[in-house]
Amino acid sequence: MNSENPLNRANQANQEEQVESVRQVFDSWATAGRADGLERHHGPSARPAFDRLALRPDARYLDIGCGNGYTVRWAAETCPRGRAIGLDVSARMIELARRLSAAWDHVEFRQSAFPEQSLPESSFDAIFSMETFYYLPDIPAALERVHALLKPGGRFACVLDFYAENTESHDWPAELGVSMRLMSALGWKKAFGAAGLEVIEQGRIKRAPDSGAPEWKIRQGSLLTLGVKPD
Repeated sequence: MNSENPLNRANQANQEEQVESVRQVFDSWATAGRADGLERHHGPSARPAFDRLALRPDARYLDIGCGNGYTVRWAAETCPRGRAIGLDVSARMIELARRLSAAWDHVEFRQSAFPEQSLPESSFDAIFSMETFYYLPDIPAALERVHALLKPGGRFACVLDFYAENTESHDWPAELGVSMRLMSALGWKKAFGAAGLEVIEQGRIKRAPDSGAPEWKIRQGSLLTLGVKPD
């Protein structure tokens, strides 16, 4: 007799459905050419967070939800003696990232949902994620995996535009037709702590008033939570 808990089976099915929904959205974006503007649209928020990782030339770097791979290319330039890896659930995004990153031989892209179990634990100096974690079906498990993948003293920078204080973002799940986990800044800080990550900085990365960015990016900005795995 199968003793597996029906609730566990239902939860797994829900998680798989969520991953597939997100994959379809980002495959369609890549096919439609929307991935081409990721660095242009997200770069002004992503770059300050990326710089806070303080990468050394020999660092090992991971981007969770890498899209077209623009931060992986930043890491490749910053870490000429290191290794930069990008993960994305979308096969189309990964194809694009590989094509755009062909000039670097110390980068790697994997089409995979996160948490990704094949990567070795305690192997990364820095992990980055831009506009990804609220899509994940099990955020506590994902943060615990980040903690496991980091070396002691390693940093994780998580940047989000969909969060409770940014009310302009609250209709995005309905617009995309995808479930998204809405949490406050304090909620994210507590989730980091529960996973064993010490939050060393949390704040907003805002665009300049004359940047031409949407008003919410100027007033509210992107939420950065920067954590470290204690030594």
